[in-house]
Amino acid sequence: MAVESRVTQEEIKKEPEKPIDREKTCPLLLRVFTTTNGRHHRPDEFARGNVPSSELQIYTWMDATLKELTSLVKEVYGDARKKGMHFSFAIVYPDLKRPSYRIKEIGCTVSGRKGSEDSLTLQSQRFQIGDYLDIAITPPNRAPPPSGRMRPY
Repeated sequence: MAVESRVTQEEIKKEPEKPIDREKTCPLLLRVFTTTNGRHHRPDEFARGNVPSSELQIYTWMDATLKELTSLVKEVYGDARKKGMHFSFAIVYPDLKRPSYRIKEIGCTVSGRKGSEDSLTLQSQRFQIGDYLDIAITPPNRAPPPSGRMRPY
């Protein structure tokens, strides 16, 4: 007698994130690179062991949200605290086929507004320890139109 599985492919792919106990789990060192021109760094700026000079080092966990990371960046960069400031996040990771890096945009937050991507975590975006995070910070008057619905607090 055969037994059929009713588990769909979508259910298999949607593996629930395991909660991280921040009291018992050691944080990771997240190397963050920022720009204030509204564009991410180019992949070749990370080539041959080089990295951009705008490095910020943050100790955090894999369940850190984009909103949480935004607030940590705002603590360091006073200019980024303005309401409406736009933060675009990207993961910089090594290309396994070539000796270079690739950049994958993962989400955006806006200072002072709630957004649909605020709760995205590093883990949910397939961040791996050793990858870099690149954040393009854009002033409110030069920010691209918001994606999705944003609500003021």
